[in-house]
Amino acid sequence: MKTVLQPFDPRQEMRRNDFEIFHNRDMHLDSVGLHHHDFYEVYFFLGGKVEYRVEGRLYRLRPGNILLLSPRELHQVTVQAGRIPYERIVLWISRPFLDLLAGGTDSLSRCFDAALERHTNLLSPTDGEPLRDLFERLLEERSRPLYGSEACARGCLLQLLVMLNRLALDCREKAGEGSPLVSHAIAYINVHYQEEISLDQLAAHLHVSKYYLCHEFSRVAGTSVYRYITLKRLQIARELLLQGAAPSAVAAQCGFRDYPNFYRAFKARYSLSPSDCAPRE
Repeated sequence: MKTVLQPFDPRQEMRRNDFEIFHNRDMHLDSVGLHHHDFYEVYFFLGGKVEYRVEGRLYRLRPGNILLLSPRELHQVTVQAGRIPYERIVLWISRPFLDLLAGGTDSLSRCFDAALERHTNLLSPTDGEPLRDLFERLLEERSRPLYGSEACARGCLLQLLVMLNRLALDCREKAGEGSPLVSHAIAYINVHYQEEISLDQLAAHLHVSKYYLCHEFSRVAGTSVYRYITLKRLQIARELLLQGAAPSAVAAQCGFRDYPNFYRAFKARYSLSPSDCAPRE
């Protein structure tokens, strides 16, 4: 089967309302900052030297590893330069489409659900060839608009998601390098993001010095405590705006001191104003 490669596209927004798939291979690529999506992502790592951070857990990837990322998870990839090309297949799936795809049977989003016991973002299949074959067939059907391509692509996607969910169900332990301190800090932020959270307050709650907290958080999460809190608030704010909530109410609900502060942070992060994020008719 012919390999279908595309040039890297730095956008983080879907252009289709169902799914998109990319196969990229790069020798030189800057690391991507901490971010999130409004959709599900399946990341199939094929080669290179990469570290991936997801909600305070650090994954040092090996070829054949698969990462599952849900819309609410902040994540970041760090690419280390070397002689081996950085190669991966990335699949994006919209939330409404994934809900429809199952057709009332078992939920296909189960493998992405971080609230489930033993959930892990990382899958390490012992035999990755069947999965790679499905990824490549999916790429081929999407790259050549032949008769029945959309139906074939949807069939490949359905098979792929079933296999990923079965692998996730068989996982017995949480993978990745974590820090109990950072995990507790993130859990606290996720619950108290509506409130004012100072570094002194968070460090006191965790019974550590704020200097040690800052160092450990930056090492594991890949960003500062303050930056993480802001990104989490903006992430939740965007979801509320897309559901039709009023921008002024969202600012207060997500812990911003005032609306101008919220407006500036939102515009800087998403390149549009909060009111521009309202749902389309």
